[in-house]
Amino acid sequence: MQKIIPVLIGALVALVLLLSSVFVVDQRQFAIVYALGEIRNVIDKPGLYFKLPPPFQNVVYYDKRILTVDTAESDRFITSEKLNVMIDTFVKWRIVDPKAFIRSVSGSQQIAVDRINRSLRDALNNEVARRTVADMVSGERAQVVESVRLKVDEDSRQIGVEIVDVRLKRVDFAPEVSER
Repeated sequence: MQKIIPVLIGALVALVLLLSSVFVVDQRQFAIVYALGEIRNVIDKPGLYFKLPPPFQNVVYYDKRILTVDTAESDRFITSEKLNVMIDTFVKWRIVDPKAFIRSVSGSQQIAVDRINRSLRDALNNEVARRTVADMVSGERAQVVESVRLKVDEDSRQIGVEIVDVRLKRVDFAPEVSER
């Protein structure tokens, strides 16, 4: 009995180390392996992988799927006719470069969404200021959306994000304009 206890304890420790060294990457995720706080490996293929035990290496997962930024309220823009319009938008985006994403926004989706929203607002402001209300409502809406998407995508590439789609859900007159 005296000889079995150390063997059982050793087997238990070996099992715990083995289980803490195995991790699974889903097809919908990136797995970032950190070694002592530094990025060691980016895994984007699904499967079973091994790493050193937790004090030496840890794994953080990021979503590969398309994510949505849908603002609750409309933003106010001024057209070339100096009329206020309210525009409600949404953006579809995904992480394409996890290392750049981690370095630029510390891996925070909220910070990435804030940067995307800021870029979207700037791009929309520039496009709406060059067009009339009629262009925004029907005429050149497709060109506006594509131009905005390209600009926001260009800005977002710096943070490791790709903009898949930008849509204008609703374009309305501002309340003070529609009351006239």
